Amino acid sequence: MDYFDRCITFVLKQEGGYVNDPRDAGGETNFGISKRAYPGLDIKALTVEQAKEIYSFDYWLKAGCDKLAWPDCLVVFDTAINMGVGRAKVFEAAALNWSDFLFMRIEHYVGLNQPAFLRGWINRCLALWREAKIPTDEHPGPE
Repeated sequence: MDYFDRCITFVLKQEGGYVNDPRDAGGETNFGISKRAYPGLDIKALTVEQAKEIYSFDYWLKAGCDKLAWPDCLVVFDTAINMGVGRAKVFEAAALNWSDFLFMRIEHYVGLNQPAFLRGWINRCLALWREAKIPTDEHPGPE
């Protein structure tokens, strides 16, 4: 079963639209796609479909989410987007399970000492935890 559609729906809800917060190291972002990561891209004009394509190739596939079961694919995918594919893979290798993975993520956020973003990051982990607990038969991915 392919869970990309379910996962991308979650991510886009979390990421929102265009933001240019000077406190954010990623700089200008739209749908969570940052100017820092994609300097040649017109971030302000980015469409949802373009964002989905970037997420599919540069995050979903590169993090190996297409080979993961639910809810591991969601947790790894969202982490790859928020922290990078490399860190998502490190956490995946070290975590005992998906909930342990989320605690590792929170521990990392606390260590960053960026209080302006900490509450939002923890709320995102809580939203991930809630979404991950919904069984696939109640919220199936595409066949």
